[in-house]
Amino acid sequence: MGLDPATTITWYGHACVEVRTPGGKTILFDPWFGNPRSPKPATAVTACDLLLVTHGHSDHMGDAVALASRLRPTWPCMHEMSLWLGRRLPGGADALTGMNKGGTFAFGEISVTMVGADHSAGDWNPGAETTLYLGEPAGFVVRLENGYTIYHAGDTNVFGDMRIIGDLYRPNLALLPIGGHFTMGPREAALAVDLLGVKDVMPIHYGTFPILAGTPDQLRNELSARGLGDVVVHAPQPGQATV
Repeated sequence: MGLDPATTITWYGHACVEVRTPGGKTILFDPWFGNPRSPKPATAVTACDLLLVTHGHSDHMGDAVALASRLRPTWPCMHEMSLWLGRRLPGGADALTGMNKGGTFAFGEISVTMVGADHSAGDWNPGAETTLYLGEPAGFVVRLENGYTIYHAGDTNVFGDMRIIGDLYRPNLALLPIGGHFTMGPREAALAVDLLGVKDVMPIHYGTFPILAGTPDQLRNELSARGLGDVVVHAPQPGQATV
């Protein structure tokens, strides 16, 4: 199917992705605009209708609270994260919907399904006396108004249930981490593509720091080694839209 010409997808470095939908909505995934590769500061973000944060690590939660306080998007998130956020967002929990893996949230004609991820999710409490638990990590499958479906895997290693995600939700595009060290690298991501059955993939969570050393070219090589050379790897520069 390829990329949807009615949908604009912009990577802002790390796992931060903006989707502008066929219905004119703006979706932000993991909005850490303060990452070293982002050409845009969070203060320059003017639209967010739907906010999706895969887990509570600071490089994914990033600017989410500040953006949500200012722009008041709808924010479906892991149940424990919603409890924590309800005490921090102005106006309380009115914009939040707690959910969990396997659940689907309807946002107008857009559907958001929370799926699993193989990672961790804690971070420091403000007093740094212990770690803060914000629920388990997750990924999101988002079906847009015209049926085009995007899977944002969040931080994860490859896991066998990606085949189930592919079978149930049939994503057209997978946003997969490839940096390695904290997530899967190109070799594992190539297997993830195979399990999901997608023909279009956008690598994320790479190149932010030297330790995240996986590259799109390495992913292409690993896909070719698996006989998946027809899969298109979309690797725009940060701030450059794919469509």
